[in-house]
Amino acid sequence: MKKRHFYFLGSSIFIFVLAQLFIHAAELKSDDELYQKQFNMKYGIFAIVQPEELSFAGEEVPIQSPEIWERLDKELLKNIYWQSSTMLFFKKANKYFPIIEPILKKHNIPDEFKYLAVIESGLDNVVSPSGAAGFWQIMKGTALEYGLEVNSDIDERYNLEKSTELACSYLNDAYDKFGNWTIAAASYNMGKSGIRTRMSKQGTNNYYNLHLNSETARYVFRILAVKEIMENPKKYGFIFRTKDLYVMPKYKTLEVDSTIANLSDFAKIHGVNYKLLKQFNPWLRASSLPDKSRRKYILKIPTDADLLISEISENALNPVE
Repeated sequence: MKKRHFYFLGSSIFIFVLAQLFIHAAELKSDDELYQKQFNMKYGIFAIVQPEELSFAGEEVPIQSPEIWERLDKELLKNIYWQSSTMLFFKKANKYFPIIEPILKKHNIPDEFKYLAVIESGLDNVVSPSGAAGFWQIMKGTALEYGLEVNSDIDERYNLEKSTELACSYLNDAYDKFGNWTIAAASYNMGKSGIRTRMSKQGTNNYYNLHLNSETARYVFRILAVKEIMENPKKYGFIFRTKDLYVMPKYKTLEVDSTIANLSDFAKIHGVNYKLLKQFNPWLRASSLPDKSRRKYILKIPTDADLLISEISENALNPVE
């Protein structure tokens, strides 16, 4: 009797343990399913809905062509899902577009060309491996050809106003030559002679029909993608408030027509520090401003008190040994 009771008890324990294992497994499955459901609800990588129409500088983009859409889709996806980089475009555009836009308008350049500066530099004073510099990525030879000063002390490719003026002159020259803003944009990357050679050899003046090197073939599509996203931020998932965007601090301008031997001393005389003077005038490439010819330069002097950080004590600068 005891033996039968022992077998019964053992079987009951076994059944109980097995049941618990099944319950635990079911809970695990349920937990995984819940987790997956939440993941699917809260996170997703979406394909892009093809815009019905698109234009650049008033010129139609043949977006209904599957080949053209595929090329544009690629650039849209790259910019939409490289979120940090594109978010910085929005932030910096708020700071710099108010400088660029009036210059484009003055020279009758379509407003969309401000996005060319975005894809060229990300609105930073960068230097390319080939030596192109500034927001508009201008080569030294082109800068000199269009009248900018470039030497070891001064490099006006880093002067936003003057480099934007140069870009406008170049683009107007290209438009006069080709009669087409899309080709003018492509020539900014390849050069006017380079794009003309391709057009002549291939017998077409339509950018979208040209067989080009990979960089120039992408170039206009990169501009189009940034334009589409930056003009429709919420459509592509970019959410920000006005206060999240960068703004240009207040500054005054000062005309100089003589040598400044020491820019650090000059900055202190005008109530700022050397760092801020260089940040507001990145075209100053040395610690002085030589001006033997007494050429006139316009310096920006920041007046926003919030930019100035209190100095540490002199004792900290000169510790006692």
